[in-house]
Amino acid sequence: MARGRIRAKLRKSHLYSFCLFRSSGNGGQSIGGPGFSRTVYCNEPQVLNQKPYRSNSISTTKYNFFSFLPKALYEQFHRVANLYFLGCAIASLTPLSPFSPVSMIAPLVFVVGLSMAKEGLEDWRRFMQDREVNSRTVHVHNEEGGFGKKTWEDVRVGDVVKVEKDQFFPADLLLLSSNYEDGICYVETMNLDGETNLKAKKALEATLGLDEDDNFNNFKGIIKCEDPNPSLYTFVGNLEYEGKVYAIDPTQILLRDSKLRNTEFVYGVVIFTGHDSKVMQNSTRSPSKRSRVEKKMDYIIYVLFSVLLVISLISSFGFAVEIKYSMPVWWFMRPQDADEYYSPKKPVISGLSHMVTALMLYGYLIPISLYVSIEVVKVLQATFINQDIQMYDEDTGIPAQARTSNLNEELGQVDTILSDKTGTLTCNQMDFLKCSIAGIPYGVSPTEVELAAAQQMANDQEDQGELKTLVASKKEKAHKSPIKGFNFEDNRLMNGNWLKEPTAARIMLFCQILAVCHTAIPELNEETGNYTYEAESPDEGSFLVAARELGFEFFQRTQSSVFVREKYTASGKPIEREYKILNVLEFTSKRKRMTVIVRDEGGQILLLCKGADRLVSMLSFDLIIRDGKLYLEDTTRHLNDYGEAGLRTLALAYRKLEESEYTAWNNEFQKAKTSIGADRDAMLENAADMMERDLFLVGATAVEDKLQKGVPQCIDKLAQAGLKLWVLTGDKMETAINIGFACSLLRQGMKQICITESGSEDKQEVKEDILKQITNGLEMIKQENDPHAAFALIIDGKTLAYALEDDMKLKFLGLAVECASVICCRVSPKQKALVTRLVRQGTGKTTLAIGDGANDVGMIQEADIGVGISGVEGMQAVMASDFSVSQFRFLERLLVVHGHWCYKRIAQMICYFFYKNIAFGLTLFYFEAFTGFSGQSVYDDWYMLLFNVVLTSLPVMSLGVFEQDVSSEVCLEFPAVYQQGPRNLFFDWYRILGWMGNGLLCSLIIFFINIIILYDQAFRAEGQTADLAVLGTTMFTCIVWSLNCQIALTMSHFTWIQHVTIWGSIAAWYIFLLIYGALSPRISGDAYQILVEALAPAPIYWQTTLLATIACTLPYMAHIAYQRCFEPEDHHIIQEIKYYRKDVEDQHMWTRERSKARQKTKIGFTARVDAKIRQVRAKLNKKQ
Repeated sequence: MARGRIRAKLRKSHLYSFCLFRSSGNGGQSIGGPGFSRTVYCNEPQVLNQKPYRSNSISTTKYNFFSFLPKALYEQFHRVANLYFLGCAIASLTPLSPFSPVSMIAPLVFVVGLSMAKEGLEDWRRFMQDREVNSRTVHVHNEEGGFGKKTWEDVRVGDVVKVEKDQFFPADLLLLSSNYEDGICYVETMNLDGETNLKAKKALEATLGLDEDDNFNNFKGIIKCEDPNPSLYTFVGNLEYEGKVYAIDPTQILLRDSKLRNTEFVYGVVIFTGHDSKVMQNSTRSPSKRSRVEKKMDYIIYVLFSVLLVISLISSFGFAVEIKYSMPVWWFMRPQDADEYYSPKKPVISGLSHMVTALMLYGYLIPISLYVSIEVVKVLQATFINQDIQMYDEDTGIPAQARTSNLNEELGQVDTILSDKTGTLTCNQMDFLKCSIAGIPYGVSPTEVELAAAQQMANDQEDQGELKTLVASKKEKAHKSPIKGFNFEDNRLMNGNWLKEPTAARIMLFCQILAVCHTAIPELNEETGNYTYEAESPDEGSFLVAARELGFEFFQRTQSSVFVREKYTASGKPIEREYKILNVLEFTSKRKRMTVIVRDEGGQILLLCKGADRLVSMLSFDLIIRDGKLYLEDTTRHLNDYGEAGLRTLALAYRKLEESEYTAWNNEFQKAKTSIGADRDAMLENAADMMERDLFLVGATAVEDKLQKGVPQCIDKLAQAGLKLWVLTGDKMETAINIGFACSLLRQGMKQICITESGSEDKQEVKEDILKQITNGLEMIKQENDPHAAFALIIDGKTLAYALEDDMKLKFLGLAVECASVICCRVSPKQKALVTRLVRQGTGKTTLAIGDGANDVGMIQEADIGVGISGVEGMQAVMASDFSVSQFRFLERLLVVHGHWCYKRIAQMICYFFYKNIAFGLTLFYFEAFTGFSGQSVYDDWYMLLFNVVLTSLPVMSLGVFEQDVSSEVCLEFPAVYQQGPRNLFFDWYRILGWMGNGLLCSLIIFFINIIILYDQAFRAEGQTADLAVLGTTMFTCIVWSLNCQIALTMSHFTWIQHVTIWGSIAAWYIFLLIYGALSPRISGDAYQILVEALAPAPIYWQTTLLATIACTLPYMAHIAYQRCFEPEDHHIIQEIKYYRKDVEDQHMWTRERSKARQKTKIGFTARVDAKIRQVRAKLNKKQ
């Protein structure tokens, strides 16, 4: 094996690992216990065949060729309505059926087949995606000693693969080497965690020589590691190679579905394949969510089933009575020869058998096409959401996306919004704005919060001239800087002027920490000549830009060093300095800080640390010592000032290390690093804590996370719509509070209830104190007499941990719902999910969670509706969401416009479905009762077959897709209209039973008008009376006209599509009669030429149709006339104003109505204005 040879050209990668933990040749440990039993024989196919692991083929489909039919049928008949119709279809094959089998089986096959086809199409798409992935090729080392192409599905555990630039990794691999001598490669993990930044990986030093195809002919090794698990960021294992054992950590693991970038090729050994790979272990299904409307629809189905059972029992009882008492005297029925179904001697059996007939006959009470129609409508609604140009972000090119169509109507019923702050309300674009060095503050640029405060102060002053001038100058300064990530302005530090400062040495150290203590990768922009940085976070990127602008440019990183170009020096000439990286102690959520240990050019070992500002307060007694405390008081004050201005802060510190001290610590650290077991992370944490002591405080940074465009206006509109907003953030309390002021979630005069823990070590004492604070807050709200008083609840993560415990969470929720706004600070991702669950379950109302990062996934999945923002933090929140938008401001249109429309459309659609089926189905019951409960249907089988499928389905679907009670502009101008959804005005039991009653009334009108007119009167000029076919066809014509005219009255917004579906359905009925009547009598039966020869020539047919249609629509017209005149709803008033053009002719009235049509709110800019108006009026009243 060729190793250690001299290369003609030293090849160093431009991208280097930020986690330089050295592997020890003898530091590994053998593993084989529970959870660590996997053994991989590298490059040994014969051993692999004896110990098979799962194949590399993946399948994300729900079905396969053999399971599709049984599984899909089970899914369909899991619905009670479909199960009922299946029973009816089976019973239609017996003599008990009142219909031909085709009239029962055909609709069921159509509806179930359509749903199964939809399921099959979606699964086929997943299958084709899987096939495309499994058919990808990769170079695999073969027994002949070369590398040949294999498909991904043929890759096995232990294979050595060669992956080239811009290719995806086919499985989870151990990185052996790359085209760079130092074994570095660069990977993109967006498919795994949604993060857009690239990550550096590095090979073990022992395998760096395996960098050519020929080197693998004799390569053998054994990997012993952990079993398959879903953890993306951990890996525990050993490589036994050439008689030594090397510890493997996550920096050597290349995960499936990540992509190789900026590296020509890498070699790797396959560890996990297929569904054992970490990405597939993480591919859990999103939680199943159903809207409240859909859940309530199930109860309505149960009600209709109950009605069906009742009338079937009545029918069977009546049939049994007729059989027992009337059948013996009906000589023409030949009672002596009757079978058991019609035997006067067995009336009970006859009644029970007729029960089956009745259940089939009245089955049209249950709308068989309801589910499939709703699915189609929701898909079309989702398409309109996706194509709404008003929710398209031109800057990013990202539109809104309905990732599921099941929850469209739920968007119109939201009561509480739970929002992340960073990246959701703010841009996640960090600008370096201020800093404190050696206790001296630097930076004069104003924050957005300061601008908002100055503007508010200017508005609150009678003499506004001076303040307005100040605001204008601040705005000019705020928008002056063209450098992304750098909005700092202070001549004391810029252009090398810091050399003249008395604390120049501290300033230099401050900038060196910014330039060296990081994990970023520099990239030269050849067009501008400047360096840009691939950083783990926007904060880190802004620090490097700040260091560059202050004269300390980080421009190169190797495996062991970082290089910084110092532009301003005492000699006046730039100097390039090299800092050898000895260790990197990465940032963790527990430690809240990051440390690098470097050796400078003079041989001095330095520890450079940056961390959350609580590093100053939490560790000041044992971490920052001696003269490191010189600036502690001033720096702490500056940190508080920065926090109050809404800035994100970090503290910087350092210390010098002796060689012996470092060597002793490094030995301990390497032992912890190379250990394997459950306590490995704890050992690493302890080792880090041993070194991060006795630090000297240097200063602090303050970066601004700007508010997203339109956030205050969006919050104001949502508040006017009656929605409550909670903010759940990981930021500290001061920052969150000031962002709250900038967003108008908080305002001057709002009473803040801050709940914090006492700091006691006694847990029970802490809980009692928190409970007391909650109780006091509730008492304060109850005793408040001012109706305009507003309260804000603010709580931090530590306190929230106690407040969410079972014995306290309901009291905490009770306080929270009484407050106008709630801000939870310093919360963990798990706490976000727990708070969301508490609000959802505790209030019983619809919750919506919105966020942009991986830490928001829990609350997005826990809420009734999850909305992801396509932001800087990647796509993980979007991938877990139900809907996605690119900016928070688009939430306004998603809820107030599309949510309102979808709710009303689906609600009206479902109500109309039940109305039309009751109106149609009950006519069958009346006729059967009229004919002595004989089980005779008044309609031809083909009429009944077409009723739900053709003649009444398209109009109701057009209602569900295109209906608009008010336009989108009016929805935004009158946000209080949105409250029709949360109050459930259009799908409460009053409305549902009203529609059912209307259906009952229509069925009575249609039946009795037809019976009275056609029973014993001449139907044709020759004097003939109507037969069963004429009666049934006339009655069915009345139903088609009445139901379609009814839906026309229901609609408020017409397009040509609605006209085509409504009047086209009526026309389709007559076309069908012409075609059906023209067929052979063997097919059409009694309906042969019924329209041409019997109905059309008879004036009474048209008169009956007209009379029944008018009689059926009059009650609804009377109802809406009364409602509009005496009890109008919001949209009725708006419709009349728009119809009479009062919005154009009388702007004063239009403005007055807009102000009246707002929910009374205590948050948002409007609430702030209202408070100001009350304040002015109070002053005027005092003067009088």
